[in-house]
Formats: sequence, C-alpha cells, structure tokens
Amino acid sequence: MRLRHALPLALLAALVAGCTSSAISPTYTSANPDIMRISDERPANPEKRIEDLGSYCVEVSETWNAHGTTPDGKSLWAKDTARTVVPCD
Repeated sequence: MRLRHALPLALLAALVAGCTSSAISPTYTSANPDIMRISDERPANPEKRIEDLGSYCVEVSETWNAHGTTPDGKSLWAKDTARTVVPCD
C-alpha cells in the first residue's frame, strides 16, 4: 500500500526536476548570413535586379526588415524578397 503512493510522487518529482533543469536556449545563427543578420544597425538593401527566365523576366527586390530582438537587445534582421514579372528588354 505504501509503494502505491510513493511511485506517483517519485514520478512527479522526476518530472518537475527534469522540466526545471533543461531549458531550451535559443540560437540566433544562420548558415547563410545573406538572409538573416543580428545587428543594431539596419543592413543596406541590395539594388533591384532583373533575371531573364527564358520566356519572361522577373524583377527581384530585396528588403531587410526587423523581426524582433535577441535576449541581449540586438535587432534581428531578415531579408524579404519580392518578385514581379516585367517585360524583357
């Protein structure tokens, strides 16, 4: 009878100890710094470019937008890309 009450208490204690000991720490890195950067200053937007895709052309414009902050207060910048079909010259 005594073991029946001890087992749930032991499982509860193990669950609480496991949840409090290993918090997930975020990582703010990217293998490709051309799409995400961490900085207090906004990165410069690249110039628009035209890509010839055979039967049509696409104008590509890229902008850096703020996407929150890191725990130490630095800004997270992510590059957004817009494509528009344009006539080929």
